[in-house]
Amino acid sequence: MTENVTITKAGQKVTNVVLVHGAFTDGAGWRGVYENLTARGYKVSIVQNPLTSLEDDVAATRRVLDQQDGPSILVGHSWGGTVITEAGVHPNVAGLVYVSALAPDTGETAAEQYEGFAETPDFVIDVGDDGYGYINRHKFKAGFAHDTSDADAAFLRDSQVPINMAVFATPVTNAAWRNKPSWAVIATEDRAFDQAMLQHMAKRANAAITEVAASHAVFLTQPEAVADTVDEAARTAA
Repeated sequence: MTENVTITKAGQKVTNVVLVHGAFTDGAGWRGVYENLTARGYKVSIVQNPLTSLEDDVAATRRVLDQQDGPSILVGHSWGGTVITEAGVHPNVAGLVYVSALAPDTGETAAEQYEGFAETPDFVIDVGDDGYGYINRHKFKAGFAHDTSDADAAFLRDSQVPINMAVFATPVTNAAWRNKPSWAVIATEDRAFDQAMLQHMAKRANAAITEVAASHAVFLTQPEAVADTVDEAARTAA
């Protein structure tokens, strides 16, 4: 069996979910989605991306996919969308869910997805001399999580995981959405990505789109809505 073919067979229920976080956060942000899905009977695994390179993040995701005992729904937020686009050719992946996420095509970089779309002035990244970036402390809540409390936004801001900015210039070698069914949760109040950009990527991937009134941190602030889409993907992929 090639990696471009899902192992899902007619009547084989998808019960595994793998969650992939994006830049500046870690897997703990998926707690609400995790609890919601596990309450529905899913086996949920969370990838901890090192955010050091696309290759490293894909390898981390593949390690978790290798542990699954059958068909899985692979979910990515933000930068995690690029990761699942590459890692999603894994034979255990039955479907992809993009949560306000990047979805490059084969040969494209994440950075190229921004070309031709409006700038997002509230989303400001400060890059250090070592090439790793953080979201600007003063802009963090406005740009990343304006629909959280001040306390939650401060915790997210102060627990940021920096990302090697070079990852955004690394081209994807496999676009899994070309061969796997896809879904997209688009946060309509996202200030990290232009709405037209999110719609463009999702429609190009032929993804079933769900719009949710939320910030870029939709995975954290609207976990039930995200879980609903994952559940739909699992039931439909089966």
